[in-house]
Amino acid sequence: MTIYVGNLSFDAEAEDLRELFANYGEVKKSSVPLDRETGRKRGFGFVEMTNEADEQTAIDDLQNVEWLGRLLRVNKAEPRTGRGGSSGGAGRW
Repeated sequence: MTIYVGNLSFDAEAEDLRELFANYGEVKKSSVPLDRETGRKRGFGFVEMTNEADEQTAIDDLQNVEWLGRLLRVNKAEPRTGRGGSSGGAGRW
């Protein structure tokens, strides 16, 4: 499972997410996507942990928690679906 972390501070880096979620268990991967045109952070990120129970605990504990000056929105990531964009991918982050 992948965790979506929304309303991120634009100062947050992937390593910051990794450190935050490491309090709940082993983190396999963390990312903070950049806008293709501007190269700026988009205000959200993704975290993948090795244990689903740890992921659920992190989601429950971090939802609406203030971090780096913003209230986080944390939930299971939904796979991207073909929405007419040019991504053409399989819906992976």
